[in-house]
Amino acid sequence: MEQHRADANESGANGSDANDPGVDDPGARRTDVNGAEAHRSDARRTDTYRTGARRAVVVGAGIGGLTAAVALHRRGWRVTVLERSADLAPVGAGIALAPNAQRALDVVGLGDRVRDLSAWQGDGGMRTPAGRWLVRTDAAAAAARFGGPLVLLHRATLVEILTSALPDGAVRTGTAAVVTDPGDDRRPARVTAVAEGAETEWEADLVLAADGIHSATRRALFPGHPGPRYSGRTTWRVVVPAPGRPFAPHETWGAGRLWGTQPLKDGRVYAYAMATAPEGARAPDDEKAELLRLFGDWHHPVPEVLAAVDPDRVLRHDVHHLITPLPAHHRGRVALLGDAAHAMMPSLGQGGNQAVEDAVVLAHHAGADGGFTPSRALAAYTADRLPRTTAIVRKAARTGALTMLSAPPAVALRSVLVGAAARLGPGFLLKGFDGIADWRPPGGPARPDPSA
Repeated sequence: MEQHRADANESGANGSDANDPGVDDPGARRTDVNGAEAHRSDARRTDTYRTGARRAVVVGAGIGGLTAAVALHRRGWRVTVLERSADLAPVGAGIALAPNAQRALDVVGLGDRVRDLSAWQGDGGMRTPAGRWLVRTDAAAAAARFGGPLVLLHRATLVEILTSALPDGAVRTGTAAVVTDPGDDRRPARVTAVAEGAETEWEADLVLAADGIHSATRRALFPGHPGPRYSGRTTWRVVVPAPGRPFAPHETWGAGRLWGTQPLKDGRVYAYAMATAPEGARAPDDEKAELLRLFGDWHHPVPEVLAAVDPDRVLRHDVHHLITPLPAHHRGRVALLGDAAHAMMPSLGQGGNQAVEDAVVLAHHAGADGGFTPSRALAAYTADRLPRTTAIVRKAARTGALTMLSAPPAVALRSVLVGAAARLGPGFLLKGFDGIADWRPPGGPARPDPSA
């Protein structure tokens, strides 16, 4: 289970400096912060646009944005990723990739590489805080049902895999970007970016807004939408050395609290926790102390994991979700993906998985060489993704409500019902992921890398 973060790497795509569009970047014009023009390439920009050499600008270098960049690059698009953060070092977070996301990564030729670098989640299950097993999971049954097992890896590992599949300089960090014109079938979209005091205007055939839960692009495209709602839950995530005693991977449900411990392939452990809390609440001392207060007396290996936590490396984030769906996942030449389009609770572990799905579906509809009509391509993207992600957002909310029950009678009844369901066999519990983990992407097998 994971919560996909929006916040989450030097030279230009063809060797120019990352912070200077240069003659190899015909879609950009650069000025300093006082408005003085530092570089102009209007003629090259216009000629390139008219001759059909297509450019995509991706706003945000999270998992969804990077996957979309790779997918479009492999289809012949010229892609630039603009990331506000100074680097792409997501500290302390793991991500679980279900078979649906692995199949999406297969389309861009990265599925096997991800599997090779992942920790395979074997037999484990669900426990009570005292350690009693409510459910023992069967990884083989899940793999048989959905075409593969769940895999777990550090988010930084996945980011490295994705960026290595892009041309040098395609990702520009330290660059704040704003969509100033979504464009339409007759005119390109426009993005204004600021980096190191210089402002650059980009024209693009396609803009992918992967700018996270609190997406500025979403607010600009759909100003009447209520936006994300606080779920009433907050989460913590840590990565620590493995405890001395062995343990089985598990998720433990308490009263209004949840803890999970999962192994990473490099020998470390990824742990996550969730609890009911007021929005914006933070520990009076530090987040490690808060975790000790909430989970310090739970079963092994929770106390050992907490003992190894560095208080300065605990990630805490309130959980927001887009429980009210957007009317569309696009407007003009701009497509929203990932949390910007459908932020969800982490209860199903599908936040990052759905962003990866978005990326390959969008690239599929954007197509390769040949005709590209934004209104038609992006309407098809919305038609494919909006109903599916809306259903998953709602299911994640229902599952989250179940995991966060806090009244003792309700918690006791939940344990009885989960135990009874487990006795019906692994297939009964796995049914909850039918229609999610068994998804298959459009477009067929992996495409060869055109730069290989």
